[in-house]
Parts: sequence; C-alpha cells; structure tokens
Amino acid sequence: MDIPSQTIIDVLTYLLPGFITAALVYSLTPAVRLIPFERVVQALIYTIIVQSLVITTRTLLLKVGSSGHTLGAWTPDVALIWSVIIAIALGLLAAWAANTDCLHAVLRKARITCQTSFATEWYGALSQDHGYVVLHLKGERRLYGWPAEWPSSPEKGHFVVSQAEWLTDAGAVALAGVRGILVRAEDVEMVEMMERTDNPTEENANGRQEGTDTAPATARPGRIREGLKTSGTGSPAQATSAPASAGEEVM
Repeated sequence: MDIPSQTIIDVLTYLLPGFITAALVYSLTPAVRLIPFERVVQALIYTIIVQSLVITTRTLLLKVGSSGHTLGAWTPDVALIWSVIIAIALGLLAAWAANTDCLHAVLRKARITCQTSFATEWYGALSQDHGYVVLHLKGERRLYGWPAEWPSSPEKGHFVVSQAEWLTDAGAVALAGVRGILVRAEDVEMVEMMERTDNPTEENANGRQEGTDTAPATARPGRIREGLKTSGTGSPAQATSAPASAGEEVM
C-alpha cells in the first residue's frame, strides 16, 4: 500500500526533535557509537521525551492565554518550533550531564547505581584528573608532561603533551624548544597521574587547555621537579616532595 507523502512528512516532523537531541549528544560527548538500530531506538526515546515536554508547554501556554495574556494561536508551526527548541535544550542538558557525571553522582549517593556517566574508565580518569602525567610508552620509554589534550579512547587518537620531558634512569631530560609532542594512544601502555599539592585554577577546571603552554602555575614543573628523580628500578618517584629551600633554584 502506498503511503501518502503528507503522512511521511508528518511522521518525519514528529520524529525530527529526537534525532536532533541524539545528534547533539553524540557530537558533544565521547559516547560509544552504537549500531544504527540502537541509535534509532535512542532517538525515539528522546522523541517521546521531547513530545511530552511540548504537550506540557502547550498546556501551560494555553492556561496563560485563557487568563487574558494571549500570546497567539497554537498552530502546527508553533508546535514544531517549540519541539526544536526543547530538543536542543534537552540535547545540551544531556551532554552536560554525561560530561560532568553530575546525575550519576547523585544516583551513586542514593545507591541506585555504581556506574558513572563516562563512556570508559579511561576517559573518566583523564577528564577528572587535572595534573601532570607520565606516559609509559612502548620500548620502555617514559614521557612526563602536561596533557593539553588526550584521546577519548585508548585504541585511537593522540595525546598532546606540553612541557614534555623524557624520564631516564639518569634523571629528567628537558626538551628545549619543543612546545608540545603528539603521542599516539596505541603507543601508550600505562599512564601515571602525578599528585598535586594545590587545586587547579578556575580556567583549567575543565581538564583541558586551550594552548599547549598554559599549564596552571600551581603545578609548574619547578614545584615538582624533585619528584622526577628516578629510583633504582627506573620508576619515577612520587611527585609530591617538599618544595625547594630558599637557596635552591626553582626552574
């Protein structure tokens, strides 16, 4: 049986807000990419939520209009505009909740779940830690520096490491004149997250830097240089040693 073209348009108009929300969530979060069928199901769930909110908005506006404050007639075009507005707002809210773990944090306190909103433990650990790292690379190489950018997955992508130094058994080797290093995620075998003595500044609270040379002053290498001395086994010591004395040079 042939489906009238107007029916197809009506169905697509009804489903469009859910796909807008899903597109925003996928583009603004490192969510695991689902198979097409699962993505369609998720978009349909968003559609139900958006359309429910549109009905609620319509009811509230009609009550406002019945009280004498007429804003205009509720038409299909108005309903479409409101559905798009609500879909965008819902997508941004869902992306914010996924990137900050705020909703799951409340649910964990209520003992409803033990999960986080982060796609992987890898991304959750790197996004919540705001300090220097030591990358253990293939070939028993170790690179210390500030992770200006990091990959969302350990299988693909790159680290952008600024203020980088190679760690050897003899000590740290600074890379003079190097603003940053790109390191493939697949070459990283382990990541050490160095302890910090101070809280990150407000501009770095999101865990990423706009430039490769803007690490917070509270975690400059001069503060933790002593923590980079290697032990007899070649592993770096903890980066929370006492600050330099008054007569010692701080780099």
